[in-house]
Amino acid sequence: MSNKPDKSSFLRAESELVLDLARQGKEKKVAGLGSPIKLKGQALDMFVRGNSLWVAENTGFVLVIDLITNETVSTYRCHQAPLTTLAFVDRVPGSGDEKIMITGSWDKTIKVWDTETKELLSTTQAHSDFVKALLVLPKCNLLVSAGSDKVLRLWDLSNVTEKDPLVSVGSISAHSRPVEMLDGITLSGDSAVLYSADTMGVMNVWLLERDAVAQPADGLPPRWRTTLRENLTHHRTRINQLVLHDGYIWTASADETVKIHPYSSGGQGDEKKRPIKPIQHPTGVKALLPLYIPSLDETYLFTASGDIIRSWDTSDLDDKVEQRNEIDGHWHDVTLLKAWFASPDPYILSASLDGTIRRWKVKDLLTPKPPGERSDLEGNTPAHRRAPGELTEEEERELDELLNEDD
Repeated sequence: MSNKPDKSSFLRAESELVLDLARQGKEKKVAGLGSPIKLKGQALDMFVRGNSLWVAENTGFVLVIDLITNETVSTYRCHQAPLTTLAFVDRVPGSGDEKIMITGSWDKTIKVWDTETKELLSTTQAHSDFVKALLVLPKCNLLVSAGSDKVLRLWDLSNVTEKDPLVSVGSISAHSRPVEMLDGITLSGDSAVLYSADTMGVMNVWLLERDAVAQPADGLPPRWRTTLRENLTHHRTRINQLVLHDGYIWTASADETVKIHPYSSGGQGDEKKRPIKPIQHPTGVKALLPLYIPSLDETYLFTASGDIIRSWDTSDLDDKVEQRNEIDGHWHDVTLLKAWFASPDPYILSASLDGTIRRWKVKDLLTPKPPGERSDLEGNTPAHRRAPGELTEEEERELDELLNEDD
C-alpha cells in the first residue's frame, strides 16, 4: 500500500495541487530527520513496551519494531482490514507480563493473541461497524470497546486465554456519533470510571459497577451496570485524543484546540480547580501527549497539528501554558505521539500519514529556538504558514508546468 498521494483524479482543485507540490518538495527535505522508520502502510495505533514498539497498521498487520536498531523483529497478520487499535493484558492477572494482545479492526472484530506463540486465541464479532478503540481495565478484568456504530461494549477478560469468543457483560448506546476515544480509571476491582469521546465533540463520563445482585446464568460472568455521571461538551467537533493525566482530562480536537480540565478522584469534574484556557493551534490537533519528565521534575505537553510537533510548558497550569518549541520533521500530518524512555535520553515517537515513524529527543523538543530563527529546514516560510495562494518561485513554476502540460 503506497503512502504517496493519489494523483489519478482528472480534475483537482488548484489548492490541492499546490499542497501536493509543497509536500513533494518537503518529503526530500525531511527524508533523514528523526531516524525515520518507513512503513508499508500507515500507523493507526502504537504501544511502547520497553525498547519495542508495537504498531497497528492500516494494512491489517501488527509490527514489532526494535527501537534500538529500527528493525522489524516480528509481524502479526491480524486482520484483512485496517487495524485501528491494540491493547495488552496480563496472561497471569496482576503480574504485569502483558503477554496477551488484543486487536480491533474495520472488519468489526476483536481478536486475542498470545504474543509468545503468536497464536490466535479467539475472534469475537464485536460491533456492527468499525472497531475504533479498546481500553483494558485490568483490575476489573474488563475490556471496553468503542465503534463507529456509536456503541460501547464491555467484555469479560477473566478467561481471556481460552479459545472462545469474549463474553459481553454490558453495553452503552448513548452517543449520537461514532465513538473513537476511550480512557478510564479503576476505583476498585468492582468499579471504574470510563470516559468516552465521539466525533461530535461530546465526552461522556460513566460509572461502571459490577452487578453483585443479579445472578447470571450458569458459567457466565456477572453483568456490569453503567451510570452516566457527566456529559461534557468542551469541543465544537471531533475529539481526536483523550488522555487522563495528573488529575486532568487532556483532549485534542479538530476544532484546533487542546483543552485541559480537572477531574476529581471519583472521575467527575473538580470544582476546586478552574479549567485551563484552551491552547489554540493553527489547524486541527490530531494527537497530544502530556508527559512527566523525571530528570526535570516537570510535566510538559506535546501536540501534533498538521505536520508540526509542538512542545508546551505546563508546569504552572494555574498561570498559563506557554509554547516552548516546535519541530517540522514530517511531510504529512502527524497522527500519533508516544513516549519512549530510552537511556539516557527520553524520546517522543511520532507517526504520520507520510508512512514514517520518527524519534525526537525530548530535550531537543523543549529547547526554544534563538530569536529570529525560522522553524523550517531551508530558511523559507513553511508551506503551511503561507498566505493562501502565496507560492515560492519554484512552486509557481512547477504548478504552471503541471497545469499546461497537456496544452
